[in-house]
Formats: sequence, structure tokens, C-alpha cells
Amino acid sequence: MRIGIVCPYSWDVPGGVQFHIRDLAEYFLRLGHDVSVLAPADDDTPLPAYVVSAGRAVPVPYNGSVARLNFGFLSAARVRRWLHEGAFDVVHIHEPTSPSLGLLTCWAASGPIVATFHTSNPRSRAMIAAYAILQAALEKISARIAVSEYARRTLVEHLGGDAVVIPNGVDVDFFAKAEPRPEWQGDTLGFIGRIDEPRKGLPVLMQALPKILAARPQTRLLVAGRGDEEAAVEELPRELRSRVEFLGMISDEDKARLLRSVDLYVAPNTGGESFGIILVEAMSAGAPVLASDLDAFVQVLDQGEAGAVFANEDADALAEAAVRLLEDPARRAELRERGSTHVRRFDWSTVGADILSVYETVTAGAAAVAADERTTGLRARFGLARD
Repeated sequence: MRIGIVCPYSWDVPGGVQFHIRDLAEYFLRLGHDVSVLAPADDDTPLPAYVVSAGRAVPVPYNGSVARLNFGFLSAARVRRWLHEGAFDVVHIHEPTSPSLGLLTCWAASGPIVATFHTSNPRSRAMIAAYAILQAALEKISARIAVSEYARRTLVEHLGGDAVVIPNGVDVDFFAKAEPRPEWQGDTLGFIGRIDEPRKGLPVLMQALPKILAARPQTRLLVAGRGDEEAAVEELPRELRSRVEFLGMISDEDKARLLRSVDLYVAPNTGGESFGIILVEAMSAGAPVLASDLDAFVQVLDQGEAGAVFANEDADALAEAAVRLLEDPARRAELRERGSTHVRRFDWSTVGADILSVYETVTAGAAAVAADERTTGLRARFGLARD
């Protein structure tokens, strides 16, 4: 099958949507399919062979974050060329309502289109205001996928219609088989995310850290991600700052090793999450998880059975829960076991197969319609009545 996948966000700025698309493309390539991904990317960015650059992206505030998007006449021309040269059996657009390549592709594409909705935003004024513009494009979509019930709810409430829920996927074995790094082991908390993006919750974790260290002075916090490291600790008492180690941007391999090494992975995100791919990665690596009680996080954690939760944006609750877990190895082992079992439903062997089934359904439907149209045309040409 010839599969075209559209990434709305800049390929060179890592994020959950980009990782999902990358892993999905590589899953299909391993199965022998012909896959091409269209994505914004800077000219000097090294790209995998299956990625086609649609040009440089620009930063735009979007859903409580800053997304790097690509939109305009030049981008539209590149979309049309990519569609023409690809001659795809199916086009899979991610975030078709964002002002980026997905919407441009919706307007330009013909044939079977599958769309995946990642965003959870129950009060999106922008989406409501843009409904009239989006409607014509959305009507061309053959099948809709939402990565969670909360992303599906956002779609239904703002745009109508419905979607099948297929979660984000993870290569579970990649994380499960990673080797821990000794220097990252021993009374360690882990955090991975953009440091200077408030909704990722690092400020909440920093507020909780003094109470955690008061109870367990030997604890360290390992932070991986890009951002202003000095600003991240400026509210932390100076004598405690040595207990925070910033690792900067790390490779996928080191991310897996970090998650295999920590005693507790903390996800203090404050909102705007429709899924929580980092929770799945942490569970895959066998890290006990402590997360804010966002609806999407609670669902990913099997209603709290596969990970512990605390009240969102409550630094005291975070500190108390973290100390309890750090002092209870048996409870951490229980969470590790439950998480490792639960996470298998998110493995690409399951998620990828479900997405492929959607592709096969829409392409079979398109073939049936085309065959019916050919039959109707022949009957009309030769003056035959329909049976």
C-alpha cells in the first residue's frame, strides 16, 4: 500500500505527535508498505529517507503551547506536488484542523483520507470560530481517529461527527530492554519535557521539591528537555539546587535508559493533554509513575491502577505522594508490575494493526465506489437500464 502521512508540526522540534508519526511510518515500512511523510522542517535538518520537507515552520501559540507550523501559498504548492508524485492509496493527516499542512492537504487531496485528532481542548474558541472554514475540508475525510476519549470529545463537541479511538503507540520492547545507567540510579526522580512550557508542570515539581528533600535529603531530580535551566531553579532555595541535574536534550536511547533508571517518574503536567505518551513510555521501561490527575492521564494509567496520581497543580499533594512512594519499595514494585502489563495494549503491534484496518476499510470503500461509478458510466454509455 502507498501511504502518505502528513505531520503538522516541525520535524526538528521533538514532540508527541512527531514521535507518533515517526514510529507509525517505521512500523508500516517494516511491514513492507511504501510510506512518505510530509512535514515542516528547516533546510539544514537531517531527515529520514521517508520524510519530505514542506519548508521552514513558524512558531504559533496553539493549545497552551507554541507549535511550529507551516502554512501559505508555497506550502500549498509543495503539498500538491507531494500528492501528485506520491499517488497514494491513502493519505493520513494528523491534526487536520491546525493551520498547517494538514488543512492544506485536506483541501488539495482526493481519494481516501484518514485523519487523526490529537488535541484535547474543551473550550477552543478558535476551533468554534473556524468551523465554517474547516467544514468543507472535514467533509472530505473518509475516517476519523482520536488518540483518546478526550480528543474524541473535543472533536464531537466542536466539529460534530465522531471518531474511533485508537491510542498513541509505543515500541514497548525498546523501553523494556534498555540498560539502566548506574549514575542515574538510586533515590532518583525523573522528569522529561520542555522545561519552559508551563503546562508540562516543572514549576509544580520544583515547588514540591523542598518538602521531598526535607523528608529524603538523598533524593535527586533528573530533568531532560530543552529550556532555560537557570530560570527553572530560580525559585528553589540555593542550597537545594545541587539536587537537580539537567541533562538537556537526550536521545531516544538515553530517554529509555533514564526511564529504566529512575525510582519514580513524575508527570506534573497541568493541562492541555489528550493522551500522555510519556506515561506509556515510562510504564514500558518499568518506571513507577506519579502523575497529575488529568482525565487523560488517569485513563492512560488504567484509572489509577497502573500508576499513582495527585491533585493537579497541588505541589503539597505531589510532595506527599512522592515521599510515600519513595519510602515504599513494595508499592513501587506493584505499580511497576501493573504498568508493565497494562502498557502492552499501547504497543505498535496492536495500535499499528488497528490503524492499518482503518486504511483497508477506506481504500476498499473507495474501490467499491469507483467500481460502481465505472459500471454506471458504462450503462449510460450503452443505454442499459440499471437492474
